[in-house]
Amino acid sequence: MLKAETRYAIDPEHAKTLGTEDLRKNFHVGGLFADDEIKLVYSHYDRLILGSAVPTKGALTLEALAETGTDTFLERREMGVLNIGDTGTIKVGGETYEMAKGEVLYVGMGSGAVEFSGAGRFYILSAPAHHNYPTTLIREADAKRVELGSPETANERVIIQLLHPDVCKSCQLVMGYTQFKPGSVWNTMPCHVHDRRMEAYLYFDVKDDNRVFHFMGEPAHTRHMVVANEEAIISPPWSIHSGAGTGAYTFCWAMAGDNVDFTDMDMVPMAELR
Repeated sequence: MLKAETRYAIDPEHAKTLGTEDLRKNFHVGGLFADDEIKLVYSHYDRLILGSAVPTKGALTLEALAETGTDTFLERREMGVLNIGDTGTIKVGGETYEMAKGEVLYVGMGSGAVEFSGAGRFYILSAPAHHNYPTTLIREADAKRVELGSPETANERVIIQLLHPDVCKSCQLVMGYTQFKPGSVWNTMPCHVHDRRMEAYLYFDVKDDNRVFHFMGEPAHTRHMVVANEEAIISPPWSIHSGAGTGAYTFCWAMAGDNVDFTDMDMVPMAELR
């Protein structure tokens, strides 16, 4: 049976005492994408699981995970999968879905085993579920697009909302990705928190010699972690989640918690940041 790495929840007072290595040990996820492996990280923040499947030589099957304590992985869970690689396929519930880069497959609770194949690099997100919504392939053309920012503030970007109430029903997973216009590097600034939901970030399409500085922590006690391509961050509900890159990048954001209202956020005035 497949096993996951477990990350336990940490309160903000404890987080203030952590140095760089301990901060990364708790919130940074490196080495996530490995050829011919399914790798999963089980977070105690809202029981979100994030991970990957990279089937270079043959199909990979996700059927059961020890940490969930259920007969099958999706027995009491839903899942969203983003392909960040070349075209690949996912087989689930007797159906086969071909996925191009940038497309998301929502997989409903109780769908059974999930088989990954082809040239895809699949980013996996899963959260507890209470209802079976239908498995749905969400193409980029189906997404809700939100243009934000400006060149003057170096944050001109498009937010591509795929697993979102206006696009596809889910129990609690909300996910999509953000792409930057040339010359823009700041994400989620001005920043916010949403204590009702945790969030996970995956940074991808980052050039080898570039990095993203991801900012976290309480607004008056910010910290940072340096992130390379295809590395992820687990963001606690009490933390800001913002970043700036040394070049262009894309990041996938995903949330789980009390609601699926994308706009439910508490904005942080710039003057309060420390």
